[in-house]
Amino acid sequence: MGKSGITERTSRVAVSVVIPVYNVEKYLDETIQSVLKQELQDFEIILVNDGSTDSSAAICQKYASLDPRIYFFDQENAGVSVARNNGLSHAVGDYVYFLDSDDTIDSAFLLESLQLATQKKLDLVVLGEPYCSRAPRLAAVPTCGLLIKKTLLDTYPDIRFPEGIQPCEDGLFSHRLFLMTDKIGFNPAAVYFYRQHENQNHTQINRQTNRLLKQIPIWLELLKVFYKEHDLFASKGLKLALFVEHEPFEFRYLKMAFNDLEKEELFKLLQNFMQEYVSPHLTKIDKEILTVPFSYFLEARDHRDFDEFYAGYCKKRAEQLRRGLFWVRFIPVAGLRRKVRQKIRNKYLDV
Repeated sequence: MGKSGITERTSRVAVSVVIPVYNVEKYLDETIQSVLKQELQDFEIILVNDGSTDSSAAICQKYASLDPRIYFFDQENAGVSVARNNGLSHAVGDYVYFLDSDDTIDSAFLLESLQLATQKKLDLVVLGEPYCSRAPRLAAVPTCGLLIKKTLLDTYPDIRFPEGIQPCEDGLFSHRLFLMTDKIGFNPAAVYFYRQHENQNHTQINRQTNRLLKQIPIWLELLKVFYKEHDLFASKGLKLALFVEHEPFEFRYLKMAFNDLEKEELFKLLQNFMQEYVSPHLTKIDKEILTVPFSYFLEARDHRDFDEFYAGYCKKRAEQLRRGLFWVRFIPVAGLRRKVRQKIRNKYLDV
C-alpha cells in the first residue's frame, strides 16, 4: 500500500531511490536521513517493507507521512529481489538508484553522479572507487555501485532482479545491464558507507556452502537463456567469461570453505559451462585478459590439480608483496610512500 493509497504517479523526478527494507530498525533512520541530506533534492524515496517483524514498517510509515517525496509499500516476505522489483515498478525518476537499508551515502553522492550521467548522456554510472578501479574487467557490480537510467530498464523488462536467488541477485542484474549498452560512465569519487553486521542476509548465506552450491547452476542457466535470447555469445563472450571468473570463481570457489566434494562439483560445473558456452567464443587476446588462476582453472585436470597450483601461486605472490613493501620504506615522502604501498598491495592481493 502506498502513501494515501496512491500507487501510480506521473510527475517526474531526477532520481528514484529504491530501498528494500527487512528488519533494520537499528539502521533505517540513518539510511533515510542520508538521502534526505543529499545536495540533490529532486528525488523520491521508495521504501518497500519485505514483511519485517520488527518496527521497520512503522519507521517507513512515519517518514512517508512526513515527507511527500517518500512512498511506502508493504509486501509479505518474499526476498530482496521481489522488494527491489516492486519498488522499481513504482519509480518515476529519470534515473534509479538502489540503496541497501542498513547503509548510507555521502551528501554529494546523487548530485555528482547525476550530473555526470546527464552531461555525458549515460545509461549507467558505476559508483565508487572500488568498482571503478575494475573498469577494464568489469562484469558486475552490487546495486549500491550503479546509477541506472530508467529508460534502459523500460527497454529491457526481462532484466530484473531474479527472484529466489541470493546472493548474486545484484550481480546477475547488473551484468545483464552492462551487456545492453555502451553508454557507461564512472564516478570513483562517489562515497558509499557500507555497514557490516552479523544479521546481513548475504553474510549468513555465504556461510551455507551446500545451499550456495545449489544456487550457482541457476545463475548459469539464467545467463545461458539471456545470452541465447539476445544472441550475445559471440559478441559478448569475454563479458560472460569475466562474470564467471569474478562471481562463482573468485567470490565463491576461492573464498568460501567448500569441502572436497563440493569443490569437485563446483569445479566441474564451471569448467563444463566455460568449455561449452564461453571458451569457443574467446579470442587469443580475450584469453590474455583473464587472470592467471582462472586461466589455469579452465585447463586443470581436476580441482586438486588447481588447488595445488593456487597454493603455490599465492605463496609466490605473498613473497613478491613482501619484497615490494620492503623497498617502499626508503621513499622519503610520506604521502608518496602511502600511495606506492597501497598500489603494491592492490597488485599482489588481487587474484
